[in-house]
Amino acid sequence: MKKKLSQIIVRVRRKFMAQWRRRKVRHFQDAVKVSSNMLDGKVILVTGAARGLGAAIARVCARHGAIVAINYGSSREKAEAVVAEIEAAGGRAKAYGADVREAKAVLEMVAAVVADFGRIDGLVNNAIGGRQNGSLDEATETDYEQAFAFGCKAVINTVKAVRPVMNRQGGGRVINIVTELWNMAPEDWSVYMAGKGAMVGVSRSLAKELGPENITVNMVAPGWMVDEKVDVNSEGSKNFAKSIPLRRHGSADEIGNGCVFFLSDLAGFVTGAYLPVTGGRITQVGM
Repeated sequence: MKKKLSQIIVRVRRKFMAQWRRRKVRHFQDAVKVSSNMLDGKVILVTGAARGLGAAIARVCARHGAIVAINYGSSREKAEAVVAEIEAAGGRAKAYGADVREAKAVLEMVAAVVADFGRIDGLVNNAIGGRQNGSLDEATETDYEQAFAFGCKAVINTVKAVRPVMNRQGGGRVINIVTELWNMAPEDWSVYMAGKGAMVGVSRSLAKELGPENITVNMVAPGWMVDEKVDVNSEGSKNFAKSIPLRRHGSADEIGNGCVFFLSDLAGFVTGAYLPVTGGRITQVGM
C-alpha cells in the first residue's frame, strides 16, 4: 500500500512539475514580445530579412520603435510580406533588394535607404546562403567561397557603405549575426565555420578601427532556435532541450532582443562584444 501511494505521489509531482515548466516557458516567451521605445525613430537596416531569423529581428526592432529597411536577395514577395506585417502592427518598414555580396548593389541600396529615411543608425548583418554543413569530402570549393562571401565580403561591403552615412551622423551601430558554434568546432561544419569564423575576426578588428568614429561593432550569437524546421515535440528536440541550462529552445525574437540592446543607447559604451543568446549552452564549452 505504501509503495503504491508513493508511486502515485511521484506521478502527481512529475505531472505538476511538467505543467509548471510549460507555464514558465510560455511566460518567458510572452515576455520577449514586449514593446518599448528603445529604438524610437532610429533607422535600422537588416540584411537577409525576408524570412527566418532576419525577419524576426526586423519585427522586433520595429516593435521597439525603429524604422526598418528590410534587405532581401531574391525573395521580394516574402520581404514585402514582412513589411506588411510590420505596418499592420503600426510600424514603419520598406523592402530593398540587393545581393550583399556585390559592393555596387549594396551602395545603391544604402543610397536608397538614406533617400527614403534620411539616415541609417544601425546595420544588422544577417544574410547567409549556400551550403552550411557537410564533410570535407562532400563540400566543394564553391561552397567555401560562398560561405566566405556572406561571412566576410558581405560584411565589408555593408560596413563600407554605411560608414560615411554614420560618420555624418556622429556614429552608429553595427551588429553581425555569428554563431555559438564558432568556438565549439563541430564535425562536418567547416563550410559554415569558414564564414562565421571570418565574421568573428572581422567584427573584432572593425570594432577597434571604427571605435574612434563612434561606430560600435558587436556580435550576437544565436543558439538552437525554434523555427518552422524544428519539431519541438520530437524526442531529439526534447533531449537537446534537456542539455541546455534553461531547459528549453530559444526563439528568434530573443535573438532580436539581443540586437535591440546593441542598437540602443544602452550599449553606447559596448563594442567588440560577443553576446551568446544560447540559454546558457556557452557555459558548457567556455568562450
